[in-house]
Amino acid sequence: MPVPEEQTQASANPVTVVTDSTTYLPRALIERLGVRAVSLYVGWEGELRPERDYDDLDAFYARLHDSPSLPSTSQPSVGDFLAVYEPLVSAGRDVASIHIAEGLSGTCASAREAAGMLAEAGHPGHVEVHDGQTGAGGLGCLVVLAATLAESGATLEATLQAVRAARETLDIWFCLDTLEYLRRGGRIGAAQAVVGTALKIKPILTFGTEIAPVGRVRTHRRALERMVAHLRELQERGASDWIVQHAQSPGDAEHLVEEGRAIFQSEPMFCTEVGPVLGAHLGAGVLVGGMRRPAAADAPRSATSRPAPEGPAGAASG
Repeated sequence: MPVPEEQTQASANPVTVVTDSTTYLPRALIERLGVRAVSLYVGWEGELRPERDYDDLDAFYARLHDSPSLPSTSQPSVGDFLAVYEPLVSAGRDVASIHIAEGLSGTCASAREAAGMLAEAGHPGHVEVHDGQTGAGGLGCLVVLAATLAESGATLEATLQAVRAARETLDIWFCLDTLEYLRRGGRIGAAQAVVGTALKIKPILTFGTEIAPVGRVRTHRRALERMVAHLRELQERGASDWIVQHAQSPGDAEHLVEEGRAIFQSEPMFCTEVGPVLGAHLGAGVLVGGMRRPAAADAPRSATSRPAPEGPAGAASG
C-alpha cells in the first residue's frame, strides 16, 4: 500500500532505519529492507565480543548452562553509532534509530550522544533516536514496520509516528524454563514477585519497558498452551502481524508456528533464535507476540517459516 501523499510531500531527506542486534531479525530480511544494525557486546571474564560474532549459539548456551558465572553484556559505544550514522547523515539521509528499551539497556543513551555530536557538526541529515520500549521480537516488529515505511518514502516524522502507534498495540509474552538467569543477572525487575519457590515453576512474563510477570504454570505442556492462548488473544484483538522466537527450544518454536498459522491464517513475520545478549539473561524458552500495523503501513508478513536463526546469533551485521 503506498504511503499517503501528506506523509511524503514535505520529505527533505530519505530515511534509513538503524537498530541494534537485540532484534534477532533474519539476516535476509534486514538486508532486503536496508536496515543497519549496531551490535551490543557479550562475553566472559572481560573478553567482550560483538554479539554478531557469535556464530555457534549451541556452544554459547552450553557454556551459559555450565558456567558458574553469567557473561557480561554491554551497550554499543558512541563510536559504534557514529560509524553507522555519519556516512548516512553526510549523504543527506535522515535516520530513525530504534532500540531496545532504556529500562533494559544503555543502548539508547549511546545512540543519543552520537546523534547529538552529529547534530552539532551540521550535517544535512538528521538522527532521531527512539526508545522501542521493548526488545527481541517486539523490537524486531517495530523495526520491520519502520523500514517498510521508509522504503516507501515516508518522512522521518511519519515513520516514527507509525512506530509509536504500533507500539501501543504490541504485546510480547515469553516463557522461560527458569527465572534463575534473570535473578542472577539482576535484571528481573517487577518479576521479583515470582522469585523464590516460583523458580521451580514455568514463569510467563511480558517484555516491555521492564520484564514483568503475567502468570506461572506448573508444567511445560501448560506453558505452551498459555502461549498458544496468547496468540489467539492477539488475533482476536486485531493483530495483523505475529512472531515466534526461541532460545534453545526449536521444537517448541515449531509447534507455536504451526498453531499460529492456524490461528492467523498467515505466516509469522519471522521466527528466529534469540542471541547471546538477551539469552544470557533469559536462558532457554520461547517468545510469542504480535501487533496491529497502522493502515498506511504494508509490512511484509513472512520472512521465514522455520524456527531457526538466520545468520550469526540470529542477528544482522551492522
